[in-house]
Amino acid sequence: MSEKEILTAEDVKELAPLYDNVVMALKQVYDPEIPVNIYDLGLIYELHITKEHDVNITMTFTAPNCPMADEVMLDVKTSVEDVPGVKSCNIELTFDPVWDQSMLSDEARVELGMDI
Repeated sequence: MSEKEILTAEDVKELAPLYDNVVMALKQVYDPEIPVNIYDLGLIYELHITKEHDVNITMTFTAPNCPMADEVMLDVKTSVEDVPGVKSCNIELTFDPVWDQSMLSDEARVELGMDI
């Protein structure tokens, strides 16, 4: 990681509101088969915002053969890039580790009627 990419405490404080807004944007994108947003489903593995306001996301799907993967990834990119202050959104898709139900947030468990 170059020195340019290392965030100082001041950078983190400055980027915190943008980070919160990006999370809110991600919570507007839903899995087409499960009535829960992708963030609470635990599909977002990594979210990094650079000093230049480029957003880098590492995400997965509940199954590697998701027929709606391209559409969901486009929704993620569009939703994040629509956040005021975001310069760009880059998405890396991974299946390591494989998604499982332990990655659900408490909110998602409630939404799906599961015990917390």
